[in-house]
Amino acid sequence: MDLKKYELFVDLAESGNFTASARRLGYTQSGVSHIVKGLEAEIGFSLFVRTRRGVLLTDNGRRIVPLIRQLLSDSSRLEQTIGALKGLHTGSITIGTYSSISINWLPKIIFEFQKDFPGIDIHMKEGGIEEIESWIENNIVDFGFCSQRNTQKFDWIHLKDDPLMAILPKDFSIPDSGNYAISAFHNQPFIISAMGIDHDIHLALTKANVQPYIRFSSTDDHAIISMVANHLGISILPNLFLQEMAGRITALPLEPYAFRTLGIGIKSLKAVSPASKNFIKYATRILRKGDE
Repeated sequence: MDLKKYELFVDLAESGNFTASARRLGYTQSGVSHIVKGLEAEIGFSLFVRTRRGVLLTDNGRRIVPLIRQLLSDSSRLEQTIGALKGLHTGSITIGTYSSISINWLPKIIFEFQKDFPGIDIHMKEGGIEEIESWIENNIVDFGFCSQRNTQKFDWIHLKDDPLMAILPKDFSIPDSGNYAISAFHNQPFIISAMGIDHDIHLALTKANVQPYIRFSSTDDHAIISMVANHLGISILPNLFLQEMAGRITALPLEPYAFRTLGIGIKSLKAVSPASKNFIKYATRILRKGDE
């Protein structure tokens, strides 16, 4: 079976742009148009509608795209399994991840992994918690590094707990305890991560029955840091993100202690591809070793 046309279909469904998909997959724009027309003729219905900004999936296109993603995922897993049985290690992995994890964890893991598996290509997609969960559930990524929520419907591997920290201006007077009471956020000018980006911060405030005065929200943690540094409000962010930001702000542990649970979410551990299985082994070993 020729899967190239299905790969193009999925890429175009994500990009919504003939030129972008053509460039990424090595086709001409006319070549993309020809393949799409051929696929539509083969299937028997339209997959895309053209707009001024690009193309959108038709209702029928939206219904089959998860099935096509599953087909491509199964095909990749089959090829990798056959290759592994022959002693070959080739293929690709697509990982969904928070930017803080792609900066602080993944470079070391990828470096160690590719020493032993140089033939496996690795791609990353950065996003918030809701995006990563959707990518996992719809086979857009092979697995995701994210935080755990009780609404998740995929398999989970716990890696580390990441403390949530109070983010305050650099000249803030530090309490004698060295901690910042989460209750002190009540009615205070606050800059919050947009809903769907970092669920854990919203949950921590809700559990504590604290309602800060929300002045700004942002999808970019760097922007939140900058606004706090310029006295526009205070905030809460995960400690992992703050590794290289301590010089701009004051970061204090919350009282009572609050954290997010970080790990790997994957649609099915039983159906994991050989490449993904090996990468997860490396990630688990390297990250848990740091706690010993």
